[in-house]
Amino acid sequence: MLKVPAKTIDLETERTTMRPHTLSDFDDCAAMWADPAVTLHISGQPSTRQESWARHLRNIGHWSALGFGYWVVREKSTGNFWGEVGFGDFQRAIEPPLDAVPEMGWVLCTAVHGKGVASETARAACAWGDQYFSADKTVCIIAPEHAGSISVALKQGFEHKHITSYRGEQTLIMERQKPI
Repeated sequence: MLKVPAKTIDLETERTTMRPHTLSDFDDCAAMWADPAVTLHISGQPSTRQESWARHLRNIGHWSALGFGYWVVREKSTGNFWGEVGFGDFQRAIEPPLDAVPEMGWVLCTAVHGKGVASETARAACAWGDQYFSADKTVCIIAPEHAGSISVALKQGFEHKHITSYRGEQTLIMERQKPI
């Protein structure tokens, strides 16, 4: 999926720093994923510490194995944890298949919901992906009722492609073409 090894892994936006996960980020990530408001449109259930640990190791492993993954998002001025944004290859059992196309996602702490942080960091991640991915597109999956995430995706150039079922729930597949 990567056309060349990424020279830049850490990213910065106006308000944030973004870097791959480390073990020291786990407590912040676990606390975010345990928040029912955060998981409402993702899984519908807060994550247990065990589930968050598996996700955390997966996030670390993406960078190690594939050269891309999710970034931990922190407020630049304070270092406060704000969430996770990035790309994955999750080998999802979904129709139509996502076929080795980078899948983008974002999840943020409720304290920054509605403040433009998702759009700001997703824009930085998309620019990174446009530079380093060989794929001509990226995808994301979103619960059709999650207007906030759909808005973030549309601002990045994602377009509605399919409504499908994933894990028994209606799921919107959106697609973004890499700019030429």
